[in-house]
Amino acid sequence: QVQLVESGGGLVQPGGSLGLSCAASGIIFSIYHMGWYRQAPGKQRELVAWITSAGTTNYADSVKGRFTISRDNAKNTMYLQMNSLKPEDTAAYYCNRVPSVSSYWGQGTQVTVSS
Repeated sequence: QVQLVESGGGLVQPGGSLGLSCAASGIIFSIYHMGWYRQAPGKQRELVAWITSAGTTNYADSVKGRFTISRDNAKNTMYLQMNSLKPEDTAAYYCNRVPSVSSYWGQGTQVTVSS
């Protein structure tokens, strides 16, 4: 049974930083492209950063230069370092394969950027 568990969210002021983690189990983590998605209230879920099995990274224009995605295949864990956070980054953040697999969605972790 595949399980993806996100952690690290919280409340942060604009301009602040947060680091998210995604712990994977039940999956051969290293062979898959993985990504971070987010969903703000009233909006569709969007892919904001992804990393290939080879370690190549890609970012949505809205987060480019501020977010950094990485992975540690030995720990079956993916990370998202978020800097210079803006109120519009407020959302629930999820990890999944890229393309996503519907049965892999976890509970997500809430990020709120507010003063």
